[in-house]
Amino acid sequence: MKIFIGADHRGVNYKKKINEALEDLGCDVIDVGAHDSAKSCDYPKIAYQVGTRVAKTRSARGILVCMSGIGQTIAANKVKGCLAALCYNATAAALSRQHNNANILVLSSKFVKAKDLKKIIKTFLETDFEGGRHLRRVNQMKKIEAGKEI
Repeated sequence: MKIFIGADHRGVNYKKKINEALEDLGCDVIDVGAHDSAKSCDYPKIAYQVGTRVAKTRSARGILVCMSGIGQTIAANKVKGCLAALCYNATAAALSRQHNNANILVLSSKFVKAKDLKKIIKTFLETDFEGGRHLRRVNQMKKIEAGKEI
């Protein structure tokens, strides 16, 4: 599976650990930056880079990291075709896929323990969308994204 990954300066060190977990899982990883934790950068630019690539690449997923994960989540969800979910544990990661068909996992370098990263990521990548009533709701989100009334 192709994974686009990005982090702001507060997530660079966690991104290195995430890349290791992704390699262990056999993923094709494309790292869009940032690469320097000492140099401040703007997380919306990173979210845009990951989001646009995920939206244009069939069956791709994305992973974003910042200190809280909140900013990356908001920014990524502005990109058409992106359903970004901030997940602090594996249960949330599973539900983001089962119920919301999320295609971008957002992680917090402050609130997610390093020892939990691989489990969260593995769960996100291996969990399927359930469809059914959830598909109806995802389609409603797509209408909102398109500026249509639901």
